[in-house]
Amino acid sequence: MLRLWQSECISNAIDYYKNGHRHFLAQATPGAGKTRMAAYLAKALFDNNMIDLVICFSPSKTVALDIQKTFADILDCTFTGQVATLGCSMTYQSMQYLHHDFWKTISRRRVLCIFDEIHHCGGNEGSNNNSWGQSLVHDIQHAALYTLALTGTPWRSDELPISLLSYTDPEDKVICNYQYSLKQAVNDGVCRRPNITLIDSDKISLQSSTEPEHFSSINALLENSNTHYSCVLNNNDALNTIIELAVNKLKTIRQISVKAGGLIVAASIIHAQKIIQILEQHFNQTCTLVTYKDKHSNKKIESFKYSATQWIVSIGMISEGTDIPRLQVCCYLSNIRTELYFRQVLGRILRTTNPANQDAWLYTFAESNLVRFAEQIEIDIPESCSRITMFNDSYYSERNQKHTQYSTNIDTEVEDHCYTIDWENDENAFIAESNDIQTPHSALTLGQYHTRVISAFIYG
Repeated sequence: MLRLWQSECISNAIDYYKNGHRHFLAQATPGAGKTRMAAYLAKALFDNNMIDLVICFSPSKTVALDIQKTFADILDCTFTGQVATLGCSMTYQSMQYLHHDFWKTISRRRVLCIFDEIHHCGGNEGSNNNSWGQSLVHDIQHAALYTLALTGTPWRSDELPISLLSYTDPEDKVICNYQYSLKQAVNDGVCRRPNITLIDSDKISLQSSTEPEHFSSINALLENSNTHYSCVLNNNDALNTIIELAVNKLKTIRQISVKAGGLIVAASIIHAQKIIQILEQHFNQTCTLVTYKDKHSNKKIESFKYSATQWIVSIGMISEGTDIPRLQVCCYLSNIRTELYFRQVLGRILRTTNPANQDAWLYTFAESNLVRFAEQIEIDIPESCSRITMFNDSYYSERNQKHTQYSTNIDTEVEDHCYTIDWENDENAFIAESNDIQTPHSALTLGQYHTRVISAFIYG
């Protein structure tokens, strides 16, 4: 049974293709069911004898596997790319390994190419391209008869234009062929209404070499001292406080939704291990840890999806597209503070399920960027994210070189050096930072915590 928005989007896309257009962009809020809509669109195009094959691209192996399962079910085939199947699902990373003959073969067939989370592909004919965007611009858009681009967040942190998309002139705002906002999804009962809890401290002391300094908020600490946000994330008392709030909320939800789960997005492997220890030893919680270094991470995510384990702790592995509907509570404890990443993580707890309790709660600290993102959650595409920037070759090369330098040092086990890299988000290569924290964690004391809850879409 399709949702109303899915049926509308499919009808619009078919009409669009029949009228001679090739590239269709559907922007629908994270958690709305874009993959299912795309599979039924492909089925409709097959039924109308408009395509011969469908090829899906996505940003991670976990998402690619979910897409394969959905398309196999709806198209009633294995969807593995083998003989007699109707298509396949692969990652954006795999595009660079496809031989030129592959695209020549594809161009002889009527192919629909689907790009999940299209914002991962940066650049167009008139600008620098990232590696995935280059494949789209030079190979796919010429080989595919039709393309369907999907995203919940149609912007990039590096402000590059997104491949295959059209922009207004001179405003440089993305042109969507179909939009389905979070507000619509909440009103339709398609997504849970988000509640964002910001944790702050009125009494913060920092022990310096001379005398202690005192601050009335986390922002005051970060703005008026050499302390980095990572020191807050690693502070034992602060961690215990935010995790306790999240654990208690999940406990309440599980009284009705017995298999409801929680997600904690950590800043590093060391940070994640510390969080696991707190969950297990202090709060007697069951946990699963997944990291980019674990070759079995995809299997662990799939196992967690159908289990009753309370928490999954991740470093960049469950940020977008990963479908775990039982997640209802999240702790955002990442060092990455971009609106795109924040919204993608929030989307992991917004998918609705059958139980009566459909609460969605995200907990994070009241750092200035995160406060702004929370306050703007009702705005589908914030003004600050609606523009693109054309970079020259030297700018792009310089930033790419810096990212390469940071990546080579990522295995360090020195806790006072924190690296903000989301390993599955190519566009976050441009916000990677190595931060020397000048404040030892032991010198920072937080107390007298208070919370501010932002409940979206409550009016009157």
